Amino acid sequence: MNQPLRLAVLLSGGGTTLQNLLDHAAAGRLPARVVLVVSSNPEAFGLVRAEQAGVPTAVVERRGCPSRQEFSRRIFDRVRGAGADLVCLGGLLQLLSIPEDYRGRILNIHPSLIPSFCGKGFHGRHVHEAALAAGVKVSGCTVHFVDDEYDHGPIVAQRAVPVHEDDTPETLAERVFAQECEVYPEAVRLFAQGRLRIEGKRVRVMQ
Repeated sequence: MNQPLRLAVLLSGGGTTLQNLLDHAAAGRLPARVVLVVSSNPEAFGLVRAEQAGVPTAVVERRGCPSRQEFSRRIFDRVRGAGADLVCLGGLLQLLSIPEDYRGRILNIHPSLIPSFCGKGFHGRHVHEAALAAGVKVSGCTVHFVDDEYDHGPIVAQRAVPVHEDDTPETLAERVFAQECEVYPEAVRLFAQGRLRIEGKRVRVMQ
């Protein structure tokens, strides 16, 4: 693409994933520009991060919508209005109904190796607590395309980290997030280069 990819970021909380994308773009490591941030939570610190970066923001609260479909419609009306080429979920704690014109154009990052420790209720600290309780020896993160289920769409990329004997949810989360900060921008770069092809449940990375 000759022009930077136009990103919309959807979030509900602190916006650390948003900040990572902003930092990569500002440093010239990501051929993209964040053009909109939408939060489901009016108190989300991610909105502050966006405003500090000069990115337009919007708030769409799920409790103010009669259905998931209406909640999603209001979000994607704003996404279309911003001319976003790609939508990146960065801690959005709500399930979306994906409109046809954005299928294959929404990415999410999840802090586990999907299909382990994912789905409804598995977010943030809960994921790492479950991984430690299960006694797994490796964990990690997954970038995937978004469909109409939690943490379910075709997988783009994964990164693994070791689980140490003395890990806490916090120390494991820190190690996983370090990998998230690399693999999510890489997935966005591949999308911008037109190198991701969805074939059923698989994503092929074209050379």
